[in-house]
Amino acid sequence: MNTLVELKNISKHYKIGKKKLIAVNDFSLKIERGETLGLVGESGCGKSTIAKMIIRLIDPTFGSLFFEKVDICSLLKKGLKEMRRNMQIVFQDPYASLNPRMTVQDIIGEPLSIHGLERGIKKKERIESLLNLVGLNSNHMSRFPHEFSGGQRQRIGIARALAVNPKFLICDEPISALDVSIQAQVVNLLKDLQKKMGLTYLFIAHDLAMVKYLSDRVAVMYLGHLLELAPSEFLYTNPLHPYTELLLSSIPIPDPEIEIGKKRVIIPGELPNPLSPPSGCIFRTRCPKAKKICSEVIPKLQEMKSGHFAACHFPN
Repeated sequence: MNTLVELKNISKHYKIGKKKLIAVNDFSLKIERGETLGLVGESGCGKSTIAKMIIRLIDPTFGSLFFEKVDICSLLKKGLKEMRRNMQIVFQDPYASLNPRMTVQDIIGEPLSIHGLERGIKKKERIESLLNLVGLNSNHMSRFPHEFSGGQRQRIGIARALAVNPKFLICDEPISALDVSIQAQVVNLLKDLQKKMGLTYLFIAHDLAMVKYLSDRVAVMYLGHLLELAPSEFLYTNPLHPYTELLLSSIPIPDPEIEIGKKRVIIPGELPNPLSPPSGCIFRTRCPKAKKICSEVIPKLQEMKSGHFAACHFPN
C-alpha cells in the first residue's frame, strides 16, 4: 500500500469552563494514494474536526499527522504554505465559503496568486480551464457568487481547490447543503475529476448511500472515536460494530415494496454529553449488546477480518 496521509493517535481537546471536551480521541487512520476514504457518523462526532486538523486549520492537542511521511504538525508558516499546495478542502456550505464581494475570476485566481503560480494571460487561461473542468464556462468569470445556484457555487469551490493541482482533497460534507437533484451531479463530478487528475479524497458525509457509491473504504466515527474501518463492500454487507449496523438500517431502499417491509432499527437513547462521556466503550449507553465489560474496558480497534477493523467487545 502507498500511504499518502497518516493520522497517528490524534486527539483534540477544548476547555469549556472547568471541564474538558474531547472532540477527537486517540484517532489513527491511513489514507492510501488514489483512494476515496469515506468518513461517516452523527453530527458532532468530530468528522469536521479531523478535516481541519489534517489541513492545519486547527492544531491537534496530541498526536501526529503525516503527508507523504512529512510531519505536518512540525511545519512552520513557509513549510505549511508549501504543503497546502498538495492538500485542499471543499467546504460544506457553498453559500458561506465563497467571498460575496469577489468575482469568480478573483475567487479561483486567489490561490494562484498566493502560491505565485500564474500571472496575467496565463492566469486567466488557467481559470477558464478550471471552470470548464467543473462544468462551467468563461462567461461566468465576471459574475459574483449570489448570481449562481448552490450546485454552481460548489463547482466554483471545487475549481478553487483544484487551482493549485493538489494531490489530496478533503470534501467536508460537500453535498449536504445542496438539493437532492444536484447532489448526484456534484458526486459524479468528483468521481470524474479523481480519474482525470489522480486525486485522493477524504469524503465526509451524512448520506450513507452516497458514501457507498463514492468510497473505496469507510471509517465510522462516534463521539470522537473510530469504531469501524473497512472496505466499502464489506462494511455495507457485513458491519461488525453495532453502531454501524444501526446506522445502515436507516438507509432507505429505492424499491417501495421492500422499503415498506423493511425492519427499521432506531438507535436507542440520547447522544451522551461529550463533556462527561461514558466509561469503557463510548457507545455502550445506546448499544443493544452492551454487557458489564463494556462499562469497564475500552475496546481497542482490532482487525477482525482482512482489512476490516472494529472497536467492539462483541462484534457481529
